[in-house]
Order: sequence, then C-alpha cells, then structure tokens
Amino acid sequence: MVRFSVEGWAAWAPGLETRQSWLDWSQAPALPEGDQTPLLTEIPAMQRRRIERLGRLAIQVACWCEQPGEDVQVPMVFASRHGDVMRSIELLQALVAGEPLSPTAFGLSVHNAVAALYSIARRNRANYQAIAAGEATVEAALVEACALLAEGAPEVRVVVYDSQLPAVYAGFRQQPDPYYAWCWRVTPAHEDDTAAWQLAWEPSTTAAALPEPASASDALPHGLALMRFLLAPAPATLALQDGPLCWRWTRHG
Repeated sequence: MVRFSVEGWAAWAPGLETRQSWLDWSQAPALPEGDQTPLLTEIPAMQRRRIERLGRLAIQVACWCEQPGEDVQVPMVFASRHGDVMRSIELLQALVAGEPLSPTAFGLSVHNAVAALYSIARRNRANYQAIAAGEATVEAALVEACALLAEGAPEVRVVVYDSQLPAVYAGFRQQPDPYYAWCWRVTPAHEDDTAAWQLAWEPSTTAAALPEPASASDALPHGLALMRFLLAPAPATLALQDGPLCWRWTRHG
C-alpha cells in the first residue's frame, strides 16, 4: 500500500482543452472525440515538428504542470499502455515492403521516446521512467512515483497518455481507446493529511468486496476513469481487477 497527495493536475483531450471543461466533463463524462492536437507552444518549432500527435498530448500536459519560475528538475514517470504503436506499425509495414527503415522513426518509436523528447526540450536532467503494464499501467506508474518519493524526491510528475489502436490490433482492444493525456503532481502524504490518496493491492482470491465504480465511468478507459475519480466528488473508492491482483484506490477528504 502507498499513500500520496495530488498537488495539481493538467489534462488534454479533443474537446477538453481547459480546466473548466474537464471539471464539467467529470460531472457528465463521455469519450473524447475529434482530431484536434495541442499547440504545444512551449516547445521550439524545430523540435515540435518531430513530435507526433500522441507525444504532443503528453508533453503538453507535462509543460502545463510546470510551476512558474521553477528549475524544471523534477523526476517524471511517463505511462502509456500502448505508446506510439502506430509508428511501430509503419516501421513493420516498411520492413515487409522491403523499404529502408528511418533511424529517426525507429528512435522515436521506442517507449521512452516521449519522455526523452520532453527532457531534452525542457532541459530536465532529473530521473525519468517510461512505464507500460497492461491494464494496471497507471497503478504501476503511481507505485514507481511513490518509490521515488520514498527515496527523497519532494515531487514526482506522473504523465499518463494513450491513443487509438491501429485497425490491425482491433481484436486485442479491451476498452475504449480515445486520445487523451493527463499529468499529476504527486507529493508525499503526511500523517495528518486529510486529502491524501491511498493505493492498495491484494491477491484477487483474498480481496474483500469492493464498491463498484460509478456507472458513468464504465464506458471510459481506465486512465480516464481515474482522471474523473480525481475531479468528481464521488465515489471515494475505485477498484481495478487485473488478473491475479485487485487494485483499490481510496481518496480521503
């Protein structure tokens, strides 16, 4: 079990480009739709040109969570279940067709590419991780963030982002897959912190009965359901069954 606080957040999805739009969405959630892309004006144009749509979403919310006047040396955890899988598919298709592979495209297809692009563009020399853990990707990211906090980091930023799977992988889709990204500013929870969060896990065979998540979140991918969990006043508990483990999120205060 780990405890932490969320000091701030930023999020972006098609049609949800402001804090107020996200707060409104949390009261009546729906799958984001559209082909909009964030402007990402924080990144120089020459670097911005190399960043695909999914990467722009992730880097945009990371930039929005930066604090005015800070030296951007904050540990980062980037988490995406599938990453930029479309770029990988394009490389495989080129390989099948006997076409030469672009070293740049290959370098940008690896799972930590978005984190690396952000750290270079923002000159962030702090530790960063790139996480993929199936359905429990967000949970794994928060456990990693709490480990960094336990090692002495005063704050860790968790960036969660995902996109639509290519048609060739449609048979493996387990949940809706809109484009979205969010960033949380995660800090240690103090003993008297009435607004602390708790993330616990236990074997599914011994897990106690858990409250069902709100029905409005049923049609959301897990990452977006957790964003709504942050913003909406209820429920106070959210559960995820992931194979042999049951994860339980509890928000206090």
